[in-house]
Amino acid sequence: MASKLKIIPLGGLGEIGKNLTVYEYGKDIFLVDCGMGFPDQDLYGVDMVIPDISYLRANRDRIRGMVITHGHEDHIGAIPYVLKEIDIPIYTTTLTAALIELKLEEHDLLYNTQIFTKQPGDHFHLGCFEIEFIHVNHSIADAVALAIKTPIGTIIQTGDFKIDLTPIQGGVIDLARLGQLGNEGVLALLSDSTNVEKPGYSMSESRVGDGFDALFKNCDKRIIVTTFASNVHRMQQIINVAAKYGRKVGITGRSMENVMRVATELGYVDLPDDIMVDMTRINSLPKNKAVIICTGSQGETMSALHRIAFSEHKQVSVNAGDRVIISASAIPGNENMISKVIDSLFQKGAEVIYDRNTPLHVSGHACQEELKMMLALTKPQYFMPVHGEYRMLCKHAELGKLMGVDPKNVIIAENGNVIEFSKRGLKRGEPVPAGAVYIDGKGVGDVGSAVLRDRRHLAEDGIVMAIVTLSADTGEVISDPEIITRGFVYVKEAEDLMLELRRVVNESLESCEHHRIREWSAIKARIKSNLSGYLYKTTRRSPMILPVIIEV
Repeated sequence: MASKLKIIPLGGLGEIGKNLTVYEYGKDIFLVDCGMGFPDQDLYGVDMVIPDISYLRANRDRIRGMVITHGHEDHIGAIPYVLKEIDIPIYTTTLTAALIELKLEEHDLLYNTQIFTKQPGDHFHLGCFEIEFIHVNHSIADAVALAIKTPIGTIIQTGDFKIDLTPIQGGVIDLARLGQLGNEGVLALLSDSTNVEKPGYSMSESRVGDGFDALFKNCDKRIIVTTFASNVHRMQQIINVAAKYGRKVGITGRSMENVMRVATELGYVDLPDDIMVDMTRINSLPKNKAVIICTGSQGETMSALHRIAFSEHKQVSVNAGDRVIISASAIPGNENMISKVIDSLFQKGAEVIYDRNTPLHVSGHACQEELKMMLALTKPQYFMPVHGEYRMLCKHAELGKLMGVDPKNVIIAENGNVIEFSKRGLKRGEPVPAGAVYIDGKGVGDVGSAVLRDRRHLAEDGIVMAIVTLSADTGEVISDPEIITRGFVYVKEAEDLMLELRRVVNESLESCEHHRIREWSAIKARIKSNLSGYLYKTTRRSPMILPVIIEV
């Protein structure tokens, strides 16, 4: 029986983030990307979200490798957690490899992992698959699309891309190669859907340099710029404009310092002589001679800009002599955090420039006309939108139909779906496990729905603890119950309520004694039920009730 090509998305569909796609044919499997997602606001205490890799664990002996398209967290952030369970080699480009190495070093995995560096135009084999790297433009250097040659046809997966005709570095996206593959025949296209709702074309990264130039020219203030740490092209433009106007540059924020060091060593950032200055010396420079590039464009609590805004940074304090430029757009869900940072900067007298109407940030993702061009060049038989929330996948599917893909061949998939290609055509197989695994500190997957439900309950309603001390010999109550609350009411301001709660606990204990109830679990259940009923009746609130019995 002929084998089927299976494409199985384990992340990145119906969401922005945790991108992971599985390719399978016969005995061979390989992975494309392995990213993390940011937790929603109702995921209390969760640091990050990664894909469920149950299917990969069950098939670990068949996995030939992991191919990474670029170095953003939503494409590399889950790598350490997967490698702790499945030992597989990684294939990627130079800068992406360096960023992955930084991540693996933090997890003590660097020396146990094989990383093979490839360049655009290179071909290599993973089992029966032949993979080719194709240069694309994105908001990070060294991004590639993949041409995947399989026994039944060629698949193109774009990764994150845009068509930038005036890029800062690396040249224009290799449209010629994409067109050549289209002429040879493409079985399926998997294309980035992030900006499908935006008409027209995405602006060139070079436009940002013009925006910086206008803000640096004739400015007598110290300039603080925040952007994504991974955007080395953006940092290069800031450094170029700083050099043009005779300013020194300091960098603060651990992730940005690491990326700058790696990018400089690899030649992705060109530093003019004596442009960089240590942050310990930044305050000795005149205001109009200093530029600070920092992390914190998303308002992250531990980032450099957040610490600067709230007077927690060791080297930088902000005031009316500073101009702060936010060169990034908000990731959905981060708007409130960013607003708080901007408000605090304004309160300290700083000038803050964050208006989207100024060319201080451009997207790294293709808009509608570029997405159409990708479809026109590759001429796929089948089309599967990826990397986007569900509405984005649907809109991208409509573009595919508009560009001539047979509507029957347009695939809107969900995480865990198994898309099977064979000589006979397309069908959907039995889905595989796919969902979210929560990372909390060093815990991986130990925060489940029950824990999150409790955290949500505590966050919304607080907790009431009823502590009862019983005699170990007789089971009698030794002292009056103690009531402790957190996140419900302040005890000293609600003494009457505390008295009533003690009365309810005592009545519950008397009821247990009357009915000869001796088991602690039953006593706790009676106390919990009576307290819960009383509190809802009198306060219309439902805090978590936690009875505690101490035996002495």
